[in-house]
Amino acid sequence: MTLNRRDFVKRAALGAGAVMIGDKAISNTFTSPTILKGKDDRVVRLGIIGVGGMGTNLLKSCLAMPDVQIPAICDISTTALTRALDLVEESGRKRPEGYSKDEHDYLNLVTRDDIDAVIIATPWLWHTPMCVAAMKAGKHVAPEVWGASTIEECWELVRTAEETGMQCMMLENHCFDRIEMSVLKMVRDGLFGEMLHYECGYCHDLRGVKFRPGAEFGEKGEGEARWRTIHSQKRNGDLYPTHGLGPIANYMDDNRGNRMISLTSTASKSRSLHEYIVQRGDNGHPNTEIDWMLGDVITTVIKTQKGETITLTHDTNSPRPYSNNMMAQGTKGLWIYHRGLCNSVYVEGRSPGHRWEGWEKYIPEFEHPLWKKFMEDGIRGDHGGAGYLKVRSFVECIKRGIPTVIDVYDTAAWIAVTPLTEKSIALGSAPVEFPDFTNGKWLHNKPIFGLTDEY
Repeated sequence: MTLNRRDFVKRAALGAGAVMIGDKAISNTFTSPTILKGKDDRVVRLGIIGVGGMGTNLLKSCLAMPDVQIPAICDISTTALTRALDLVEESGRKRPEGYSKDEHDYLNLVTRDDIDAVIIATPWLWHTPMCVAAMKAGKHVAPEVWGASTIEECWELVRTAEETGMQCMMLENHCFDRIEMSVLKMVRDGLFGEMLHYECGYCHDLRGVKFRPGAEFGEKGEGEARWRTIHSQKRNGDLYPTHGLGPIANYMDDNRGNRMISLTSTASKSRSLHEYIVQRGDNGHPNTEIDWMLGDVITTVIKTQKGETITLTHDTNSPRPYSNNMMAQGTKGLWIYHRGLCNSVYVEGRSPGHRWEGWEKYIPEFEHPLWKKFMEDGIRGDHGGAGYLKVRSFVECIKRGIPTVIDVYDTAAWIAVTPLTEKSIALGSAPVEFPDFTNGKWLHNKPIFGLTDEY
């Protein structure tokens, strides 16, 4: 059996109703275990647009799922496309049809009748037009991580999803990391008391990525350097907010009883990319004349409807080890995680006085059930298994005909941070308001990114 649009819309309506009804329905669950009983022989047929580095990782996760078929793949690079087609065929599946004629050949993929949903892993500026085209063609969409260019782009995603009944789930892998999901359970179980403040960010030295090939400076970039670097030249804001913000948004129940209402953002001066060019080339290199707009450190403070605050940092230009600098602080304690430095918990009345405890001590009690099952079944996929889980979640929700755990409203709100921070910085760090992409539904929506072992 395969899925069709009419059946999905019918089941999705039932699923959405369950979310609205109350505590006995889908509230506080990852997906609804009542939708599916016993063996499910249905197959989800996925098209994939973009099979570079990240797209290939997503493809490999799909190939680890026996209930997934891949009828078609699109990439303008014939080398990348051929590699992907070979991987599918080597998995024992039928060789997909390839699309690589030009930049708009993806339109021929999304209109195929033998595809239920589309995964998108292309340069950021293509995500919204590809998502919109796929949803209008009756396909659910799962775009990779990005930040929006405009607020209108976010609204276009929301309007299209609402008009078509299609799902739009951004594939934010950090929402599925073991550590971040265990902290979701800590927050939901009240370990830290009433939540007050969060910190997060994307602090990742990408100079080698922005000036590929390899880690050496070169005039002609390869891979992401072909498109990512230009954003640093032309834009000044938090260009990649969701790795840190996604898990935090789940902790604060964004769009489900709470929401982000405003932000202020400040940019430091821009120096590091210029110095990198001088170091790897020389003062006479033509790219030393480039005026980089992106501040080396972008600091944003977000205010929520319920009075919590979030500090969000973006730093992809300066030399540093990678970390998302996570923290969740409540009236009874807090968790803090800087990769390579600490992963610690302190709970008043439970921890030794004024002393940190290791996160591992709390895992027997607060391991997320999803990860308990995942470790029993065998961890697989990229990003420590989170890359597999995010795709698996999308596939399961499509099979069951229920809302995806990251929905179009989450996708829109999280990526809206990019243009909102650009606006705030341009206005001298003035506060700017978040649009309510749910049009009031956040008041009644229940948390659905939750605490069962379903995925």
